[in-house]
Amino acid sequence: MLTIAGVAWACADEGYDLLAYSAFAPEYFVNKQYSPFFYEGDRAYYNEYNNDNDDANTRYNESVVTEWYDHFNRQFEKSPLAFLLLKAGPGAIDSAYRNYKGTLTKKQVSAFFNYLQLAKKCEAFTVNDQYSSWEKVRPLPVPEGLESTLLGAFDEETDPFIKERLWFQLVRYYYFRESGETADSQSLAIFNKYSGQFPKDLTYYRAMGYVAGYYYHRKNYALSNYLYSLGYDYAYEMKIPSKWSFHPQEEKDWKATLQMAKTGNEKITLWHMLGMQYDAGRAIKEIAAINPKSDKLDLLLSRVINIREAEGFEWTPGINDSLKRGDGNDKHLIEIIASKNNTAKPYFWNLAAGYLNFLDSNYTAAGKFYAAAKKQLPAADRRVMAQYKLLDLMLYVKKLKRIDARVEAQLVEPLNWLADLRDNKTKVNDLRFEKALGECADGIAKLYHQQKEPIKSTCFKNAINFYLDSARVENLINLLNKPDKTPFERVMARYYPYKVDDLYQHQATLLVYKEELDKAISYLKKMKPGHLTLPGNPFNSRLNDCHDCDHEAPQAQKFTLLSFVQTLQCIKVEMKAGKHVYRNALLLANAYYNITYYGNARLFYESNIMSNSDAYPTFIDAKYRDKFTAMKFAARYYQYALKNAATNEQRASCTFMLSKCERNVYYNHKYAEASRSKGYYYGNELPPAGKYFAALKSKYAGTAYYREVLQECGYFKHYISKK
Repeated sequence: MLTIAGVAWACADEGYDLLAYSAFAPEYFVNKQYSPFFYEGDRAYYNEYNNDNDDANTRYNESVVTEWYDHFNRQFEKSPLAFLLLKAGPGAIDSAYRNYKGTLTKKQVSAFFNYLQLAKKCEAFTVNDQYSSWEKVRPLPVPEGLESTLLGAFDEETDPFIKERLWFQLVRYYYFRESGETADSQSLAIFNKYSGQFPKDLTYYRAMGYVAGYYYHRKNYALSNYLYSLGYDYAYEMKIPSKWSFHPQEEKDWKATLQMAKTGNEKITLWHMLGMQYDAGRAIKEIAAINPKSDKLDLLLSRVINIREAEGFEWTPGINDSLKRGDGNDKHLIEIIASKNNTAKPYFWNLAAGYLNFLDSNYTAAGKFYAAAKKQLPAADRRVMAQYKLLDLMLYVKKLKRIDARVEAQLVEPLNWLADLRDNKTKVNDLRFEKALGECADGIAKLYHQQKEPIKSTCFKNAINFYLDSARVENLINLLNKPDKTPFERVMARYYPYKVDDLYQHQATLLVYKEELDKAISYLKKMKPGHLTLPGNPFNSRLNDCHDCDHEAPQAQKFTLLSFVQTLQCIKVEMKAGKHVYRNALLLANAYYNITYYGNARLFYESNIMSNSDAYPTFIDAKYRDKFTAMKFAARYYQYALKNAATNEQRASCTFMLSKCERNVYYNHKYAEASRSKGYYYGNELPPAGKYFAALKSKYAGTAYYREVLQECGYFKHYISKK
């Protein structure tokens, strides 16, 4: 009842992006007046958060202003008129009345402002700004004394236009005052008594909405739903509240509603509204039997398509078990109607039948319906032609068994078209191309993978395993740098998600993990215009891992990727020459530790390729880990530093850092095991103590560093307390 009275509450979540799984745009085929009811998952209305008409308090504002503007023969300026009708308070209305200097007669002005004062008093209980996601909005109090004022004004008014609006205010006043609780309704009585005196315009049907609410509250669903359908069919503004309140309960009251329909069009509207809510297939069959050219069929057909697309992705509407159902084979029904070619848009029905078969992997049948649609398409309608092209391309790729030079030549233009849409070089309003873009690229990549053409496959669908082979990456670099690419190679380059610099960085990263620093430097020097800067000093170490602490610490020198690797190389050369062996070994160990997941320089390996593939070095499968992890080099250099240390404090520090390396290797394996089992390792159990905890306790318990470890490291403290 409250929804028809102009107050609505919502419980739909925002849901997911419809475009992620839809390739069929209802905007191209369905009358715009039905756009609020395009299917969009579990949202109440299509694109509801941008739909100004989905506001019960403002839905009729534009129409109300226009009606008064026309009533005054456009002699009252529209902007101040809108202000007075929609925003002004009592003081502003009084002031405007006293100071009005327009061309209207004194009688017209007086009648308008007298009505306006009454209308503003009615807004006090009809315009409700409360909002609740789950509970009904509480009704506002209705002033008892207003009744006599409204009745008096209605009896005295002689202007038919204003009198009708006073009649509407009375119907609404009684509806809110009664709240459906009284046995005899004055709102119903006054509607019936005077309804024949007024034209069947928007004000008339808005008043009828309250009558429909009256019958609904008394469980006369048959009459209530019939009245709602009349309002729905009258005007766009009434479609949302009428559809929201339309609720057949069971087959008995539904049949009674149908019997009230006086014309075929009224029956079509009733079936149309039922089909939106419960069973589109049954409604389509009934409407097609009455008038296959009805535009109300188009909305139901679009909903069948979009709901079918959403299966497995979104909540899809159920069917009221209390109402009779169709046979459920909507696709077969649509095929039958499409084959008759007697609808208003036969190409729409053939495209729909083809696409539903496509979704069911019946590609031969899909092709036949698309071929029929092609002959019927309105060639001048750019959007419909784009929709056909999109569906036809998806079917073409699905039917491919192998890709050769001939197929590549055929794919150049449509794949460039899709890429242009993605890159906003071509714009087709409302075209849902994302699904086609993804499915076509995936299908092409799959075929190339089967044909053992990894570079082409990776260009269309990125896969981390490809980058484990440096030779393949080098071949891809050569392709991207190739000056005289073929048309299809240019298409491949458009679909490949990364730039050559990303591949240079990736190659350099792998080479650092192999300690091939000269080659790594050569790749980093190819990158342009510059290199990333590491946020922390990668040559420092700390007892507890805290990369944020290192990032915030003052740094005398900032390292880019290139300067970091060049410094690594210089330190390594100096150490091999026997200079400052302990210090240099420790610096190398710290650097390799910091370019693991546990250090302060994760950015080193978090390139676009690695980050976007979710393949962080410490989490990937064990068979690839050795190619990516620097932990083994860190351990090797900590051991070398330990061997060349001059004091026990230095040895204690190296020993503890080795224990961290030991523990991190344990974590790596745990993460990898969890990844293989599609789970996640939370690290909530204590790892094994390992040999370096034992060495730290037995050899260096007298050092200051030992005491610092005991203070800071909970694992080591636990280990000591258990001994």
